[in-house]
Amino acid sequence: MSDSVQSAQIPVTVLTGFLGAGKTTLLRHILQAEHGLKIAVIENEFSDTPIDGQLLGDAPAQVMTLSNGCVCCTINSDLEKALFLLLERRDNGEIAFDRLVIECTGLADPAPVAQTFFVDEMLRERYLLDGIITLVDAANAERHLQEAIAQAQVGFGDRILVSKRDLVEADAYEALLERLQRINRRAEIHPVEHGRIDLERLLDVRGFNLNGEIGLRPLRPLRPLAAASDRIATLVLRSDKPLDVERLSEFMDDLLQWHGNSLLRYKGVLNIANEPRRLVFQGVLRLYGFDWDTPWRDDEARESVIVFIGDNLPEEQIRQGFEAITG
Repeated sequence: MSDSVQSAQIPVTVLTGFLGAGKTTLLRHILQAEHGLKIAVIENEFSDTPIDGQLLGDAPAQVMTLSNGCVCCTINSDLEKALFLLLERRDNGEIAFDRLVIECTGLADPAPVAQTFFVDEMLRERYLLDGIITLVDAANAERHLQEAIAQAQVGFGDRILVSKRDLVEADAYEALLERLQRINRRAEIHPVEHGRIDLERLLDVRGFNLNGEIGLRPLRPLRPLAAASDRIATLVLRSDKPLDVERLSEFMDDLLQWHGNSLLRYKGVLNIANEPRRLVFQGVLRLYGFDWDTPWRDDEARESVIVFIGDNLPEEQIRQGFEAITG
């Protein structure tokens, strides 16, 4: 995609997290802050009977421009319709915004929200999914993370914000950080207090850009894992041997065929035999893209790294399949 098209796209931030984690408080901070940005916000209940339905009636959306130039859109329809509606009003000059933030409900699966920006060609051209921000309630995390959907929200995140840190003891907070990083080793984790956080940590994340940044975080050397581990976890594959692109393609095709619906997020930076450039790819479930990146430098190790964040992935089977194509 050309730079001119990229620059014309509207960056999109998806805000997710379990019930009571503080998404609305953070959203209020984003809307009320004097940041000089024109941000549109979509509040979406993602259900047949949204809470705002009685207020909106049959109107597909209620769009309001705030005093600081931000645009608030509360919708009573599916997300795709709201995205097109905002584009139509923006193109007609009725509203002005340069960025979009989407607030999901606490029980929403981030996968279909993310996929919306890859499936429809028009939405793909006009919007650029920049990052998924997940809020975690430290005081209730142990209970929330018993739910697969809460783990999936953590797994999808490019940034994880931990609220209510002041309500838990230091050792419990450290244990929570370790657990979050075992689920998602790519995401940065930041505490957030009453919705206040530097917007630079939330915007221009470039979480879905095809580039050579893997962003693995070192795991904290804390207590050993309990017997019952989380369904969602990070799997990392590495090899210092050049990869055959055809064998690699077969490996990925098999993986997507059998486990595509369990691969929440995945990204790879690969050393391909007889090729001076990195091959980078990333995906969400069965949707993925790849491209050639910058050449390997002479002074760096040419190592292939693939990171999968998945739901109950057969780790040993996948490792054996990867070792078979690197042998």
